[in-house]
Amino acid sequence: MKTTHFISGLLLVLLIILANCRNEVSDTEPEPGTPAGTTYLEPSPQRNGDAQAGYQYLIYGDFISSGIPLPVFKQVFGSNSPDDLGRTGDADGISYRFNVVTAANGVKVVTPTCLTCHAERLNGQVVVGLGSNTYDYTTDQAVTFQQADLAVQLFYGQNSPEWEAYYPASRAYQAIGPYILTKTRGVNPADKIFATLSAHRHADDLHWIDDQQFNVPLEAVPTDVPAWWLMKKKHALYYNGLGRGDFARLSSASGMLTLLDSAEARRTDDRFPDLMAWIRSLEAPAYPYPVDQALAAAGQVVFEKNCSKCHGKYNIPDEEYPNLLVDLSTVGTDPLLSQTYQSYPEYHNWYNGSWYALGDHKGQLLPNSGYVAPPLDGIWATAPYLHNGSVPTLEDLLNSPQRPAYWKRTFDNTEAEYDKVKVGWKYSVETSQADADTYNTTLAGYRNQGHTFGDVLGADDRKALIEYLKTL
Repeated sequence: MKTTHFISGLLLVLLIILANCRNEVSDTEPEPGTPAGTTYLEPSPQRNGDAQAGYQYLIYGDFISSGIPLPVFKQVFGSNSPDDLGRTGDADGISYRFNVVTAANGVKVVTPTCLTCHAERLNGQVVVGLGSNTYDYTTDQAVTFQQADLAVQLFYGQNSPEWEAYYPASRAYQAIGPYILTKTRGVNPADKIFATLSAHRHADDLHWIDDQQFNVPLEAVPTDVPAWWLMKKKHALYYNGLGRGDFARLSSASGMLTLLDSAEARRTDDRFPDLMAWIRSLEAPAYPYPVDQALAAAGQVVFEKNCSKCHGKYNIPDEEYPNLLVDLSTVGTDPLLSQTYQSYPEYHNWYNGSWYALGDHKGQLLPNSGYVAPPLDGIWATAPYLHNGSVPTLEDLLNSPQRPAYWKRTFDNTEAEYDKVKVGWKYSVETSQADADTYNTTLAGYRNQGHTFGDVLGADDRKALIEYLKTL
């Protein structure tokens, strides 16, 4: 089980880079005069693709090309998952967190997929495109892969084709493992996965290097996986607007986990415009419970007066999204994720000098001092809140004095655990962190500070605003 956890986790993070990678360029123009403390993010040209082909690539594709040999996976973990997304062939009965692909030498292997990060249960149902908020990165999964090495060797031997097909995944997982430990369950260390992999890759041809070519800080900075349906509106990827240029190229770098060289990277890059086209076709799920329409209408007035300049306008024929980066001094949320790229420039310098930054469809990583004010489509479904998942409900987000310093939820994600009044996950307030299921907001990177804009609202306006947010 831990081996499965680790494999799904690694790509989870990697693909959460796909995930925190968000989307295509919209044609929305900035309104005259952006709000104080914000900067407009310019759009970049994006490649077109075939959305249906992109979905097939998502659930069957080999963007991760190394993994556990299929017979070993079936014997250890089984192959009767109800969450196989209706796939056929070798993938029948395999969880959506994995694909079954054929490695370069012809061996069938089970690999992690984007959906490890970008699918999650909501009220008991799997929602593709919803960011994972239950995965556990609090234990060193490199140890688990050391045990997997023994299993593959026992089944096939170290000189076998099966070992050859498996080994690139093993070495990557063991390189990453110590650097992706989080302090609590549910948050994602995607940024650290990408940075650690780049330290083990030649910038020009992407070949693997056993020894790190630059230092990577050990501490993982936590992020909450964003919903994929937000991608279509954004001009920059990642919470701090770091990812610029071609989003398909930026996202295809998830293949760095196991790819052999830049030739394989080119093959993956050719398919990612299709995947991005499918992601751009996603719509947010509608709120499934009753809404007080009169109260929501009053809340729309509150929203458009207090929130729309940064987060856009909704429920109108031509929706607007301003694509603004909000300065740290203005938004006030935990600064560690943004500041890390200033303090440790080795990763984005590597990327901007690598194969990924070449050609007509290049990507770029441009650090910023702030965070993107995200679109709010389907916000009811995306708890917990803020870029680090430190706030469990919308009511807590909009009334900062009541945010709990320590809080704990079940991670069941069933309807019984969903709070329809506060909008988010039911939780208990704790006095300290006794286990990995408890969120500790006193830690650097995990703080629940900032975004205090809702504090000025009265109780009635706040209640109306929350009712309106259910409709987005």
